[in-house]
Formats: sequence, C-alpha cells, structure tokens
Amino acid sequence: MKFKEIYKRYWPYIQGYKLQFLFVFIGILFTVSATAGTAQIMKPLMDNMFIKKEQNMLYIIPALLVGIYLLKSIGRYVQSVFTTYIGLHIITRLREDLLTKMLHLDMYFLYTNRSGELISRITNDITRVQYFVSSMLPELIRESLTVVTLIGYVIYLNMTLAFWALVVMPLIILPLLKITKRLKRLSHRSQEKNADIMTRLTEVFNNSEIIKANATEIHEMRRFSQENEAFFSINMKSTFTGELVSPIMEMIAAIGLAAVIFIGGHEVYDGKMTVGEFTAFLTAIGLVFQPLRGISAIYSRVQDALAASERVFNIFDLENKITDGSILLDQPIKSIEFKNVILKFGEKTALENLNLSIHAGQNIALVGQSGGGKSSLVNLLLRFYDPESGDVLINHHSTREYTQNSLRNQIAMVSQRVYIFQDTLAANVAYGNAINEKQVLDALTMADALDFALALENGIYTMMQEFGANLSGGQRQRIAIARAIYRHASLLILDEATSALDNESEKRIQNALEAYTKDKITITIAHRLSTIIDADLILYFENGRIIAQGTHQELLEHSSDYQRLSRTLSEE
Repeated sequence: MKFKEIYKRYWPYIQGYKLQFLFVFIGILFTVSATAGTAQIMKPLMDNMFIKKEQNMLYIIPALLVGIYLLKSIGRYVQSVFTTYIGLHIITRLREDLLTKMLHLDMYFLYTNRSGELISRITNDITRVQYFVSSMLPELIRESLTVVTLIGYVIYLNMTLAFWALVVMPLIILPLLKITKRLKRLSHRSQEKNADIMTRLTEVFNNSEIIKANATEIHEMRRFSQENEAFFSINMKSTFTGELVSPIMEMIAAIGLAAVIFIGGHEVYDGKMTVGEFTAFLTAIGLVFQPLRGISAIYSRVQDALAASERVFNIFDLENKITDGSILLDQPIKSIEFKNVILKFGEKTALENLNLSIHAGQNIALVGQSGGGKSSLVNLLLRFYDPESGDVLINHHSTREYTQNSLRNQIAMVSQRVYIFQDTLAANVAYGNAINEKQVLDALTMADALDFALALENGIYTMMQEFGANLSGGQRQRIAIARAIYRHASLLILDEATSALDNESEKRIQNALEAYTKDKITITIAHRLSTIIDADLILYFENGRIIAQGTHQELLEHSSDYQRLSRTLSEE
C-alpha cells in the first residue's frame, strides 16, 4: 500500500479539524520564518555590527534575536499542542472503529485469528500510527517548509553558490530511498513478531492454572524467550539499517559545506560578496542540512507507520461472510426448521443433510460424541456461520433475512466456557441491558445463586475479578445461567450449563427452569444423563448426522448406539 493510498484512507478522519489545522499552519509558519530570520540576522551582525561597528546594532541585534526565538518558541508550542490534539482524537476514533469492525466480523475471522494478533493491531499498530499522525507528520511538514524557505533564501543571496551547495542533495535522496525500502520490510516483520509475543503472553495468562498444575513454567519461558529473541534480532537489523541514514547524510553535507566554503571564500576575496552575506549564506546552508537530517530520520520512521497502517486497514478491508438481513425478528421464536442443511469447514463436513423441525415449548437435547455436529447446529441458529447449502428457518423466514442483532436478542445461551466480566455481579447478570434489581434477584433465584450472591461483601453490587476469580466454578456457572434467564429470550441454549454443579444443585435449577421455559424452546447439549432424561426430544449426532431421535425411553428401546451412550453417561 503506497503513501498516497494510505493518505486517502486517513482523509475521512482528517476532515473536520479545519480550525486546528489553521493553528498548526500558523505555528509552522512562525517556526519557519524564525529559522530563516536566524540566517538573515547574520548579515547585519557581521557587516554592520562587527565590520562597520555601528553601535546601535548592539541593541537592535540582541532584541531581534530574542524576538526571533520568541516567535519560534510560540510557533513550536502552538503546532505541538494542536497536532497532538488532532492526532490523539483521530487515533481514538480509529481505534474504536477498528474494534467495531473486528466485533462485527464473522466468527470464522475471530476463530482463525489469534487473540494476541488482534490485540496487537488495536494497541501496538495504532500506537505507531498515532506517533506518525500526531508527531512525525507535522514535523515532516515543518521541516519540508523550512528546507524550501531556506533554499529560496540562499538562491536569493547567491544563485551560483547555491547551485554548488545544493548539487549534493540528489546524492542524499538516492541512498535514502533504498534504505527506507528495507526498513519497511523489517518494520512489517517487527510488528508481526510483536503480535506473536502478544499471543504468547495472552496464552500464558489465560492458561495460568494449567501451567502451574503441570509445572511447565520453564517450558513456557523457553517458548517466550524464543519469540523475544527473534523480536530483538529483527529490531537490531532495523537499527543497523536505520542508523546508516545519519552518517551518510553527515558525510554528504560535509562535502557540500566544504564546497561552499571553498567557492564562497573566493567570492569574498574577489569582493563579489560581503562577509555578512557569506556568513548569512553559510548559516542558511547549515540550517538547510539540519531539517534535511530531520526529514531523513522521519522518513525512515514513516515506513514503520506505513507498515502499521497497512496492517490496520487490511482489517477494515475484510468482507464479512455473514451479512445482515432486513427483517427485524421482533416476535418470540415459535418454530425452527432445518431444511437439507450442509455445513462445511474447508474439507470437513460438520453437518450433512440435516432436516429437523422444532416448536415452542419443546425441550430438545443434543447428544453424541465430540465433533458430531451438536455445536454446529447451535452456531447456525446464532448465525455464527451460514450453511453451505440448504436453509435454517425461524418463524418461516430464513435466518439470513433477519438482522443479526434482532435474531440474537431472541436467543439466550449458556456456553461451555463461562465468561465473567470485570464488573458488578448485577451487571454480569444484566449484561448488555439496564440493571433492574428485581429482575436480577429473580434470575439469581432461578439459577440457585441468590444465597451466595447476597452473602458477598457488597451483595449483587460486588465487583467481579478478572475471569470471576473471586467465585468458584459452580458459582460462575450459576451467574451465567442467571444471565441467560435475565434476557427473557424465546430460545434458550444450554451447552453443558450445569457441568460444574452437584446433582442436587442441578436438580433445583432444572425444576426452576421447567416453569420458566414452558412456552420457550430449550436446546440442551449435555454429557449427563440427568440433564437429558426428561427432554421432549433427544437427537443423537454422529459425524454430522442425526442417527437416532426420540424420547429417552424410545431411544433405549430402539437405538443400540444410545443404549451404549446411556450406560456411559450413567457411569459418569
């Protein structure tokens, strides 16, 4: 992605800051004018003050010098404040838009991209872009304008001498272009490796219990060290390359300056220039090379920002495989129908020719070996995926026709992995909705969680720790069940929702849910016989197909596969 393309991508974010950019421009104008004034003041300083010894210059020159640096200081301050404001504001919007894009991408994207990689895009890559937008870009503009102004000034002073002074500039640009190409490649690799480190750290902290239990701290440190050393190596290569810019520029600048002194000296000896004019010219040339060095340093860092920008905009360019329909599902789910549904993940078939009808009030249980297709059926209902062929109908409309939010608002799910957010217990129960204290207490009661919730330090307003670390596994699972109840959805999905509970607690929750789900559809994925024995319909999955279905008693009488499974579940 070229700079011009990236600039176009940033343009919508840059618009709307006209007043701030006006102040930035004024600040840059003050700074550039003061820099040129620094060179100009050398002429009267040498000719009038030292050679002609005009005493009034003893007062004028110092006053002018103070004025010049005051103008420069004000300019830099104004520019810095407003560019930082623009940069931070743009990056704040960009970071929010990036997370919004990620959250609305389909589950395939989220499943196939490492969490550390995604976090790195939002944090490290955006930070690199922020540094470019709020710091480097204004500096690049200021230094470029300074160079143009000073070049114009030296040409005005002496065109011949200016030619010999500036003839070396192309020599600066050529090596710079070659170096920056390599820097961009290294920057891409550095950012990718940084994402690897983020992924490794996320994995470590998310699985700390497993690491401790298996005494694998040294093993994990060895894996982290490999990533860390690779990151160090890439960054050192980048440093070796980037640091070549300054010495090369210094040498070329020295050659140009030497030519100016040699030729300019002859101009003074021949009376074609005054000492003051030559000093002003020499000062201006010195000042030209200073921003040129700054531009070269910025240009090498720009590659880092461009690489980060590419990684950010690559996410924005992704197309969502799951697109919104136009119908709002604003009525309870009364019927679900799977018609000749085939779902594939690459070459693997997750569901094959699935045909099924479900109606309100039914309690459906899904059983079978892992990978049989149970979770795939649930994922289709939530539209985490769409079928390869066939269709899923809800209330006689394809799920593709509904808006995703309205569809999911009619579904409450307790997943196998319980998520507790760093918020109050009440906020966790009401997650995503306004907290109604009575409804929270009712949901906790049905989930057999009220007693322990009220016993907490601040009751239902106790702050939960990360991952719900201040709760037991069973307590976390009860909170998740209460969260599903609070939604008052017409479809309740329970994916091993009571696996962490004892039999007595499970029975109490089942009894409470029985009345609650009387007019709803309940789909339960379970590995406990007690969870499925009272289901209206049990579906036995194997290799993406329903190989047996019926009530518990019917399957015991007619399905040898279910008989074996029942014996296994009883033993568990």
